[in-house]
Amino acid sequence: MNSEPSNHKGHFNPPVFYISTGILLLLVAYAVILPEHATEFFKALQSGIVTNMSWYYVLVVAVILVSVVFIGVSRFGEIKLGPEHAEPDYSYGSWFAMLFSAGMGIGLLFFGVAEPVMHYLDPPVGETGTAEAAQEAMVLTFFHWGLHAWAIYAIVAVILAYFSYRHKLPLTLRSALYPMIGERIYGPIGDAVDIFAIVGTVCGVATTLGFGVLQINSGLNHLFGVPVGDVTQVILIVVTTVLATISVVMGLDVGIKRLSQLNMGLAALLLVMVMALGSTVYLLQAFVQNFGNYLSVLVNKTFNLYAYEPTDWLGGWTIFYWGWWMSWSPFVGLFIARISRGRTIREFIVGAMLVPAAVTLLWMTFFGNSAIHMILDQGLTSLGDVVSNDESLALFQFLEQFPFSNVFSFIAVVMVIVFFVTSADSGAMVVNMLASHGRDDTPLWQRVFWCGLIGVVAISLLLAGGLASLQTAAIASALPFSAILLTAIYGLISALRTDTAKRISQSAPVAPITTRNPVGWQRRLRNLIQLPSLEEVKEYIRDVGEPALKEFAAELEKSDYTTEITHGENSYVYLTVFQGEEVDFFYGLHPKAHLKPSAVVPEYTAFSEQKLDDTTDDGSEEKYFRAEVHLYEGGQDYDVMGWTKDQLLADILSQYERHLQFLHTLR
Repeated sequence: MNSEPSNHKGHFNPPVFYISTGILLLLVAYAVILPEHATEFFKALQSGIVTNMSWYYVLVVAVILVSVVFIGVSRFGEIKLGPEHAEPDYSYGSWFAMLFSAGMGIGLLFFGVAEPVMHYLDPPVGETGTAEAAQEAMVLTFFHWGLHAWAIYAIVAVILAYFSYRHKLPLTLRSALYPMIGERIYGPIGDAVDIFAIVGTVCGVATTLGFGVLQINSGLNHLFGVPVGDVTQVILIVVTTVLATISVVMGLDVGIKRLSQLNMGLAALLLVMVMALGSTVYLLQAFVQNFGNYLSVLVNKTFNLYAYEPTDWLGGWTIFYWGWWMSWSPFVGLFIARISRGRTIREFIVGAMLVPAAVTLLWMTFFGNSAIHMILDQGLTSLGDVVSNDESLALFQFLEQFPFSNVFSFIAVVMVIVFFVTSADSGAMVVNMLASHGRDDTPLWQRVFWCGLIGVVAISLLLAGGLASLQTAAIASALPFSAILLTAIYGLISALRTDTAKRISQSAPVAPITTRNPVGWQRRLRNLIQLPSLEEVKEYIRDVGEPALKEFAAELEKSDYTTEITHGENSYVYLTVFQGEEVDFFYGLHPKAHLKPSAVVPEYTAFSEQKLDDTTDDGSEEKYFRAEVHLYEGGQDYDVMGWTKDQLLADILSQYERHLQFLHTLR
């Protein structure tokens, strides 16, 4: 696969930007000018989708879950999201905080108490008010917020990260179609994919912001008597959108990262408080049992359409969630991909699906089971009445049952606001990238524009019909995107098969390194002992490496092969052997900085997010350099410093033999 052509590297993609903006503005105008008609239309649309397409949504999500599990446990999981030498940009703590805040934040606070209680009071089948109803309520909540949801996010993120970081394609969804349509991803087909992704993302984020602003309004009313109504909610959306814009301007590492870490700390505090002040042993027992019940009925729930017991419950819950997760997946997936470069696919799937799902289910148990326990065993029926009348009040009414309730309610409001801001600013960043060829170093006005437009869409949908319109927007926008996603999964698996074939071919037997120079081994040993400087490595690449590459290229050109020697920054040198319609061969030599074996430097520990600088030799006593081999896939992590030209030529030949074996495997 080739990187994006030079004429596609601008910061602005006019067709995607203008068409997606036009569609969204038409939606806003329709909702504002004809609110009653819009409300009726949204209701009819949702009813039509649930009646006729629910089977399709259920099937799509099942395919996604199976695909993610297969990719994670297969040999594909060993492949890195980036070159072989890439290291993660963020520590595990920062990574978990950002992907969790983007993935579920507001939803957990809004539905953590409300959904289990609503399932308990009004189950799809069976009798309410019983222990069996309580168990079924938690299983349904786990089903909606567990592996399926995070699998949707994970598959989109893997697709985006793999094609962008591994194959140097744009960090947009169009890149997943490269195995099927090649360079045409840069034309109208690719533009259409990104337009659908933008519209779906904005509708999905607007849905989440709608839930968030309702809960912020309810929380402020509960604490300070702020009136509940459209005017207050519009003001709240405007204020939080302004805060999100400020965060976008500050950038990923300062704005979103710091806010995500803050919210993870507050979430942990609230979670521990509920566990410590509530029925601790009961909650731990319930979590283990809920998890076992969830796993035992996973297949049955995945494919259950209530065909033999028709119910409106399916459309209002499961189909809504599957549509919501899919409409939000371009945003969350691209955001997670943006922060996950350098991790293996298996590490990514465990970190981005299993760990967040486990934390989400723990949250749902502590809040949901506590609420049901209050109603079922302690007779607090008023909590059920509040949830039935206004689910946005559920969390605050629940916290009223604990000591220091006002303090914890205030913390909850702060969390909703911060989740609101992180969702809006990360959503704006993602939409901006989709409209800018996957680039995030775009002009400030573009980031501000998308942040504002997301706020405007959220306001218009909220005014056009409240939660009903928001839910319909999420479900409807997922319909065209789901077809794109299924095609993208096929493209990803095809590309992973090719990549795996290349990795297998590299383990084939190759010619040994020759040692015609009698002092060659001594020179190499001396380099191992002395640990070369950057200048020494540059000199070796210039005096030995480049002549060897040129000699190899000259020999191939005698047989009418086309080759090219290119130079990069900091004395990088590359040989390219063009293979016609097949994958070209690359062999390069790069200076690479490393810590000396005896060095112990805190800022370069495995837990640090700093990297050694390969471009300069700052005279540090802890750093030395190696002349490392790079292939198309990235650094191979072996040093040729001090090898003779014959030895280096033998290595180039060995790698070329492996490449030809790879091409043979594909034929």
